[in-house]
Amino acid sequence: MKTELVRIGNSRGVRIPKPLIEQCRFGDTVELRIENDCLVISPERPRRDWEGVFRAAGPSERDERLLELAEPSAFDHREWKW
Repeated sequence: MKTELVRIGNSRGVRIPKPLIEQCRFGDTVELRIENDCLVISPERPRRDWEGVFRAAGPSERDERLLELAEPSAFDHREWKW
């Protein structure tokens, strides 16, 4: 199927016909990625198994507090105010 790119502000968009949206089971949001110089539009897939991912990262006792270790920058001295 051929379709035209439509102007959306400074961007361009593609109108996806309703039958294709239904066939692909698109919701309100989709995922975009580039594969072999092609734009791939796929249904959004929520991340799963957050607990397993956190467990795989290991214990947090040794995590460093990186912001506390960083030296203040010129921005910190000049611009930042509480």
